[in-house]
Amino acid sequence: MGNDVSWPQCGKTLPAAPAFVIVGVTGGLANNTNPCLRDQLDWAGKATGGTTQPKVALYVNTANPGHEGSWWPASNTYGNANVSNPYGTCDAKGQAEGPVDLPCSYMYGYAKAYDDATIRGIANPGNYFWWLDVETGSSWQTGTSNATALNRATLEGMAGYFKGITAGKKDVSGKPAGVGIYSTGSQWGTIAGTVPAGSPLAGLPSWLAGAKTLRGAQSNCSLPGLTPGSPVTVTQYVSAGLDYDYACR
Repeated sequence: MGNDVSWPQCGKTLPAAPAFVIVGVTGGLANNTNPCLRDQLDWAGKATGGTTQPKVALYVNTANPGHEGSWWPASNTYGNANVSNPYGTCDAKGQAEGPVDLPCSYMYGYAKAYDDATIRGIANPGNYFWWLDVETGSSWQTGTSNATALNRATLEGMAGYFKGITAGKKDVSGKPAGVGIYSTGSQWGTIAGTVPAGSPLAGLPSWLAGAKTLRGAQSNCSLPGLTPGSPVTVTQYVSAGLDYDYACR
């Protein structure tokens, strides 16, 4: 058994020696920082290990707010680099922000992942496993025929960045670094729809929420993953105000 923690657990007494820990880097939104990230990472360093999961992994909030957010991309350039964009060019055409289309949605996701890895205080970000927290409580595109495709493009941008920095690397416990998806089947379907087999999201490990008991979490290990070819590697349940996680065998 392990635990996941983030800003709601700031100042709370946490379990003494979990087997593994997943720490939230962001503070409830895709564009801010967990205020007690450093303290929680220090606590996570006491994890005992011995499961299929890394001793310490990270998770980040995700969203696609479009022009309703505090920032939206205007080009394929971010972090002083020209980003290879599978959807083409995010082009603002002289405006402050680009359109809410597939290229700019991809760039928004890439930029949020870049920030998570570079400005929030994570040392050696390429040596972690990163989970994308995908929940309907965040801001997503809705109400249009391509809304789920726009949301997928954002998540593909995030996954693409994290795949790039973690490729071929391992964490301090010797487990492979990488990226996976946290959600429930219902929320994932609402936000991302049906993921094509050729999407960069296909095959990423799934961390499934929604169980109310340990027995339920164990049972959820046998559910389908969130994307084609996705193995369910972690499941979650809530008890006494804390999130508990089960490492699937």
